Amino acid sequence: MRPNPQQHSVLLVTSGYDHTIRFWEALSGICSRTIQHADSQVNRLAISSDKRFLAAAGNQHIRLYDINSNDGSPIMTFEGHTGNVTAVQWHCDGKWLCSSSEDGTVKVWDTRSPVVQRNYTHAAPVSDVVIHPNQGELLSVDYGGSVRIWDLSESTCTHELVPEQDTPMSSVTVASDGGMIVAGNNKGNCYVWRVQANRDVTSLTPVTTFRAHNKYLTRAILSPDGRHLATCSADSTIKIWRAEDFSFKLERVLTGHQRWVWDCAFSADSAYLVSASSDHVGRLWELSSGETIRQYNGHHKAAVCIALNDFST
Repeated sequence: MRPNPQQHSVLLVTSGYDHTIRFWEALSGICSRTIQHADSQVNRLAISSDKRFLAAAGNQHIRLYDINSNDGSPIMTFEGHTGNVTAVQWHCDGKWLCSSSEDGTVKVWDTRSPVVQRNYTHAAPVSDVVIHPNQGELLSVDYGGSVRIWDLSESTCTHELVPEQDTPMSSVTVASDGGMIVAGNNKGNCYVWRVQANRDVTSLTPVTTFRAHNKYLTRAILSPDGRHLATCSADSTIKIWRAEDFSFKLERVLTGHQRWVWDCAFSADSAYLVSASSDHVGRLWELSSGETIRQYNGHHKAAVCIALNDFST
């Protein structure tokens, strides 16, 4: 999060239920740009690794925006979902992205033409999807309580885990080295698996389960350095857990939001966290102190998604 004179050294974007997408100067807290997203709320945001494009997941569609253009109109729309799009994520080189939806599907899209390249079906609405660091697998979770791993080359589901039957899963995250998966559910429970790849066979071993929150868990995300897990909740807090030794000891509780915390993202150096809440506010947290060092005020309804890209390009 260090200042850099280079354009877009830090990209921070929030959105939610007021139908606006807001770009922020992360260090000053000033809103530098607002894009109207008139036809639906925005559920999730994702910035491409090269900081050129923003994907916004709404109701039944994904809009793609050129971050460097002054034109606020989307340059592409991905249509094919028949329910709310619950997650969107970019492939590392920006050639494709994946999405999940309440329509029970996970889809892979080619960013050069807005057509579905892959379509995977769950037996229940899908709440989250992430791309494995190997870029060849997807992990998704659904309202039926299942965690699935999809092999993109074979186009098959290689693993299905159901740690708590009929308890909706809300979030899934995978360590940057691929060695750990954490999934969280609506009861506030987190499930942790160790991942080992032997030749062509991937084995998942349950390691631990812990109660992260006593209310609905909205997001669980592992830090880029793999040392911490952040969890967000309806209890208005964000909790930081020690992940590097699989102990998941609670290290810090971040308090300040007044209502549900829906989303969060780590900085590239894992030293800061940004968050979005139903209290309309985004926050930047310094994790060493647990203090809010910036607030992002401007939304007039719930802010439910936040995206940060401060990686050096």
